This record gives sequence, structure tokens and C-alpha cells, in this order.
Amino acid sequence: MRIIRAADCKVMPWKNGGGTTTEIAVSPEGAPLSQFDWRISMAHVGADGPFSSFPGIDRTLSVLTGNGIRLAFGDGETVSLDRTTAPFFFAADRAVDGVLVDGAIDDLNVMSRRGAWSHSVERLTGGAHEIAAERGLLVLVARRGDWLVNGTTLAAGDSAVLEAPITAKLATGDGGELFAIRLQPV
Repeated sequence: MRIIRAADCKVMPWKNGGGTTTEIAVSPEGAPLSQFDWRISMAHVGADGPFSSFPGIDRTLSVLTGNGIRLAFGDGETVSLDRTTAPFFFAADRAVDGVLVDGAIDDLNVMSRRGAWSHSVERLTGGAHEIAAERGLLVLVARRGDWLVNGTTLAAGDSAVLEAPITAKLATGDGGELFAIRLQPV
């Protein structure tokens, strides 16, 4: 298991220049935005505006803090996301504007190159959990509370990368929140 401390994550500008993102992990390591296989990051969204387009990429967005965001897609579809909604999967090359519900948000972005990698994102809260990954990687992003991951403490803000096949035994207090991300080569 590789632990990624929050303090070691790289802060960089958005692809469209509209803000900044904190990169948690990317493959291959150090890959630029045009050449990654998969990428996990957190962004602070302080104003309404267009999302960066990532041709050939699938994306899952989860709201971490704030009152939510409405995604207004170019084809007319709209989706409202907040801290209680499930992570939302969509093609990152669809035209989409983000409209903040009531103030700034922070979000978690998971992206994978379509046809090469696939991903899924699950939000876990409080108590004990067991989560398995048969192939690829399992990435755990701790949002609130300290988590015990197979006997190792993962502090809030930190992440862990585990190689599959793996079954992770997780435990935290009632207020804990963690995102479990499965990444698989296609």
C-alpha cells in the first residue's frame, strides 16, 4: 500500500485556466493533462463557468464541500449534485457548464482514458466496511476522520493506493467519509 499525504499533492491550474486543482494521483506518474491514463484530483470551484474538455476521457464528479453544483450540458441535460448525491459519471468531452447552487464548492474528480481504463467511485461513511478490487487498483481518498485501512492509519486528506487483487478492511468513527475508487485496465 502506498500512502499519499495531502501535503505532498501537487496544485496546478485547470486545463481551461479557470481555477486550480490538487492532483492526488496520475498514471503514468508526471503525465501531462493530454496524456494521462487515469487521474484523481480535487478542485475548488468558486464561480460559474465551463468545465475543461478532455477528449476521450470519462469522468466522475463528487461534491466534497459546499451547497452543490448544477451541471448544464450542451445537449440540454441538467444534473444537480450536492454532498448527498452519488458520484456522477459522464463523458469529459461533453460540453458542460457548472452553475453553483449557493457559493463555492470543492469536488473530487476521477478521470480515465476511455478504451484503455475504466473506473468507479463509491462514497463510504462511518463505521466498518470491507471493499474488494479484483483487478487494477483500489484508491482510497479519506475526506473526514481518520480511517484504519488493513491496520494502517489513513488521516483525513490522505489517500492510499492498493494493488489488486485486494480486500481492504476499513474502519472509522461515525463522522468519517472516504471515497473508494476502483481503476481497471480495459
